[in-house]
Order: sequence, then structure tokens, then C-alpha cells
Amino acid sequence: MRRVYLDHAATTPVDPRVLEAMLPYFRERFGNAGSIHAWGQEARGAIDHAREIVAATIGATPSEIVFTSGATEADNLAILGTALASEGKGHIITTRIEHHAVLEPCRFLESRGFEVTYLPVDRYGLVDPDEVRRAIRPDTILISVMHANNEIGTIEPIEEIGAIAREHGIPFHTDATQTVGILPVHVDALKVDLLSMSAHKRYGPKGVGALYVRQGTPIAPILRGGSQERNRRAGTENVPAIVGFGKAMEIAQEVMAEEAATLTRLRDRFITALLSLGEVTLNGHPTCRLPNNVNVSFKGMDSESILLALDLRGVAASSGSACTSGTLEPSHVLEAIGLPPEIAAGTVRFSMGRATTEEDLDYVVEALSEILELARVR
Repeated sequence: MRRVYLDHAATTPVDPRVLEAMLPYFRERFGNAGSIHAWGQEARGAIDHAREIVAATIGATPSEIVFTSGATEADNLAILGTALASEGKGHIITTRIEHHAVLEPCRFLESRGFEVTYLPVDRYGLVDPDEVRRAIRPDTILISVMHANNEIGTIEPIEEIGAIAREHGIPFHTDATQTVGILPVHVDALKVDLLSMSAHKRYGPKGVGALYVRQGTPIAPILRGGSQERNRRAGTENVPAIVGFGKAMEIAQEVMAEEAATLTRLRDRFITALLSLGEVTLNGHPTCRLPNNVNVSFKGMDSESILLALDLRGVAASSGSACTSGTLEPSHVLEAIGLPPEIAAGTVRFSMGRATTEEDLDYVVEALSEILELARVR
């Protein structure tokens, strides 16, 4: 049986070159980067090198990169750290389609007296920059809008929103977990002050990410203990993972343009084939979307049945964010774009990767055709 993995938005396999770069730091070069002896300084040098690579990937300086345990911690540091640095209550602007790693810290702050405005999106999942402008108040301390949606793949007008935030002197955060390493991301062009990213979405290890913090942006640590990461994030650095993160970003920079072009071609071909199956709806913006994302709804079907049937045929896909895949609640993203519940119930996200081929996608279309035919006969 053919095996086809189409859930790269959830996680990716570690590139063999990344693993090779990491291995020495588990045994031979195992020092604590905070130690002053040779073993420690060897580890410190490896972290510094990785920091330079990650910074270069997004057009930042190394001192602006804070390594974290992943994008969730980076999002929490951006939001809770900004709130703590505000020295009082304040107002935050975000959107209804953010990842829960942004929404949950915002809800936590609401329970502590902060106010949060959750902006709507259109049927494609796009935020209107004018809505952002209208939501700004004198006490607004942060604007947080994701770069690209992890479920439907829509890419947001971050540059326009960044210009508005800068015009009003408000720190601007974007969760770029789905874009760093797959699309060109430059913090100055986007006009962001805080940017979250992760390694395991781009063939790096799980358990490591980073937050870009523009120099001069007020932020307080949420993990306290040691003085690591320039006193912005306490805890002994995960040297092997950080090294892997750097190597993954180094590779991503080399292959990004060619990879994005290939994935876009495969994506559009796949969308055309899926829509030809009948009673299939594409979710998200038709063109302003991630190169590897295809999110569709099958009318009259439920996603769990489709995913189980695909799994039996060796195909991996998802119904949305892997972080909430265990819940029966409808996707907040699909609700936000106005998808009727009966259509949203049959939604599947396919996300392609470097190893995906036309033959893989043809196999999935054939499998779906059989699954839908059997369901409709019943």
C-alpha cells in the first residue's frame, strides 16, 4: 500500500542533514552553554552560530532572537511579556482566527482585567487593515495578527497592518510559524516588532522555536530563574535542538524559492483535481495562500470519517490544527469565515512537503473518489 503524508502543516520529518548536525551535541559536545570552561564555550559557540542563521532568515540581528521551546512559548512570551511590561492594564487587538497559542494568552489576560478586541475576517479569512485602524485605542498595548493561517492557509496583509501599528507607536506581533522558511520573511518589510517561529514545521526538531524581539521593544520575561537569552528567557539552552533549528533554517534559505514554486504548482493541480470530484468547496483565499496548503470541505460528509478512510489507504491528513485535533468542537477558523456547520463538518486540510509528488496527489484523489462514492451510495 502506498503511504502519502499530507500533514506537513502539523509537523515535518527531520532532515537527515539536520539530525547529523545535532548528534554531536548529545554526547561529544554536551557542555552547558552557561559554563565558562571549554565544553561550555563550545556549546555557546554553536548556539551563537544558530542564532546568526535564524536571524538572517528573517532579516534580524542575532541579539534580537530569543530561543524558546517552540512557537507556543514564543506567542505566550510576546503577548504575556508585553502585558507584563505595560505596567498596568491595557487593550490588545487580535483576530478571531489566530492559533490557540495566541487566543488563550489573550483570554487569560482578559480574566486579569485586560481588554481584547477580536477582529472579524472575510470569507477568505483576510483581516481588513482598516478594521485594525478603527480598533486602536489610546490604551492599546499590542496588535497580534498571524502571518498565514495554519488551517486555511490564507496569507494576511501584515505589511499594511504593520504600517498602521508603527504609525500609532504600538508594538506589533505576528505568528509566522507557517511562513518562516517557506516564504521570504523580512521583519523590516513586514514592520513587525515581535515574530514567532518554530523549527519542526521546516524539517527541524520539535521542542525549539524562537521569538524575534525588535531592539527597544518592551517585553518582560515569563520564565524566571537564570539569565539565559539576555535575561529574556530563563532555562538551560537546548543546545542540540537549537543547532538543529539553525541547520534547518540554513537549508530552508537554500531551497526556499524552488520549493515554493514546486509546491504552488502541485497545490493548484491538486485543488483542480479535488474540485472536479463535485460538491467540494475550497476554503481560504484562492491565490493569496501558503504554497503547500489545500483546505477543502466535502458536502454531506464528516471529516473524521474521511480521515479514517484515508488513513486505511495510507494517507495522512488532518481536519485542522494538530493542537486541537482531539476536540469535537467546530473549528473557530471555519466559523469565523462563515462556513455553514453542515459544510464545515466535512473539512479536511492537506499540507504538502518537499517529498510530495504528483503521483502521491493522484493517489489521494483516486482514494477520495472511492471514499465519496461509497458514502454517497449509502
